[in-house]
Amino acid sequence: MTTPSNPAQTEKKGLHPRNPHRFAYDFKALIEVCPPLAAFVSINKYKTETIDFSDPKAVLMLNRALLMQFYGISEWNIPAGYLCPPIPGRADYIHHVADLLAGSNNGIIPRGNSVRVLDIGTGASMVYPIVGIKEYGWSFTGSDIDPKAFDSVKQIMKTNPQLAKNMECRFQKSATDIFKGIVKSGEHFDLTISNPPFHSSLAEAMAGTERKWKNLGYKKAKTNELNFGGQNAELWCEGGEQAFVNAMIGQSADIPESCFWFTTLISKSESLRGVYKALKKAGAVDVKTIDMAQGQKTSRIVAWSFLSNSRRTEWRIRNWKA
Repeated sequence: MTTPSNPAQTEKKGLHPRNPHRFAYDFKALIEVCPPLAAFVSINKYKTETIDFSDPKAVLMLNRALLMQFYGISEWNIPAGYLCPPIPGRADYIHHVADLLAGSNNGIIPRGNSVRVLDIGTGASMVYPIVGIKEYGWSFTGSDIDPKAFDSVKQIMKTNPQLAKNMECRFQKSATDIFKGIVKSGEHFDLTISNPPFHSSLAEAMAGTERKWKNLGYKKAKTNELNFGGQNAELWCEGGEQAFVNAMIGQSADIPESCFWFTTLISKSESLRGVYKALKKAGAVDVKTIDMAQGQKTSRIVAWSFLSNSRRTEWRIRNWKA
């Protein structure tokens, strides 16, 4: 288990016990690996070091430092205006789905590149694959519909050869397809992961940003920028996250033998009722909900499988190393 470099640091509530980001940021250590971060660090009213989380450049630099310190990423950047996701939450997802696999493997997390993960809408940042490759040695296939995000991932792989060995990019040409055109005939994945666009419109996305500004202590937005960035396809789609996930569930039923556990992040609790209804209609034989919490934000992972117990045993013996 990772321990904080400063014993006085307190552990954040809610984060996974294997998540190395569950302690307060050690800015001294982060600046040592990423000196440019120093320009963005200041002392807050509680007399502790922090950054201005309303500043996209500061958030980008913090992410770069975290990826360097904890995951050995030498160079990392994303195009201007693209989603710059909070690393702790992304890491939590990966550690929770590792436990999900362990639950089907006598409590042992399967490791190594024989474990194959499909990251649906991997985005420009490639954070999920970075964490999964570093922590568990898994192999990833990332899909995305945005050419610029696709190119960004390729650049991250180019500058970090250790990632390129375990990562493949596949461009999704269809705006309505999730698995078709990505999952090849006869291909199998142990996991699919997804962080779907959870807003139903740009206006709803901007309203969500206003709430973030208030949580950061500002009465109104300093700019009309999203502090964590994001393009339209990353933040919203018609019908919001429930419509996207319902489509994913329906399409997963077309390839029931191709994945051990299909999973997705669900941001809004009100989406769950419709998601469960869609899973029942699709014929999922097992459904699990994994709660996650980070600060004031609560979300959950919904996982489903179409495989019977006997098929899971066959899968485990065939694909996962002891």
